[in-house]
Amino acid sequence: MKLSVIMPVFNEETTLQEITARVQAVGIVDELVIVDDGSQDGTRAILQELAKQPDIRVISHQRNSGKGAAVVSGIQAANGDVLIIQDADLEYDPNDYPKLLAPIAAGKCDVVYGSRFASTDTQRPMLLSWLANLTLTLVTNLLYRAKLTDMETCYKAFRRQVVAGMTIHARRFEFEPEFTAKILKKGIKIVEVPISFNPRRYSEGKKINAWDGVIALWTLIKYRFVD
Repeated sequence: MKLSVIMPVFNEETTLQEITARVQAVGIVDELVIVDDGSQDGTRAILQELAKQPDIRVISHQRNSGKGAAVVSGIQAANGDVLIIQDADLEYDPNDYPKLLAPIAAGKCDVVYGSRFASTDTQRPMLLSWLANLTLTLVTNLLYRAKLTDMETCYKAFRRQVVAGMTIHARRFEFEPEFTAKILKKGIKIVEVPISFNPRRYSEGKKINAWDGVIALWTLIKYRFVD
């Protein structure tokens, strides 16, 4: 399987080089697609240097459109048979890629979620974030008859064929619930594997907020009844 990693980036000059090195160090990534979503710090200068490497492709949005928009651009550009979404901060550990890929390689499923709440090797997010994730996952399970433990996880691995013909309207952080809703409505099985997690705080650049949680909830409800 050819593996493409999609990395949305917005103002991540402090972590970009480190997370890129960690992705490459895993040794199984064929292509790293970095989507710069209109960064205004030193991110673009760093990307100009990274783009010189043969396994890295850089896509640039002229203005900030949101994580969802960046992920969609990455999906459209990626050439891999299997895609993994990777945040540009250091919350998620690329060393977990083999765990994410194992069920797909074994033919057990086409979609794998890395669950932060199914592992002992993880730090719990801030209380409000933890409660929001718990609520959104519970609503997902109720609306779509699923048994997930972490719908909002960044780590989503999936075969390219899963998103063929799928239109994603999300612009910001509602990508996670929209993607999950459309996968589950198709009757596609999602397997979860435990992953490690090192949460960052707002003082360290975390961008999601309470309003994003409200939008995520509405997204789950909306796509239960519309395509």
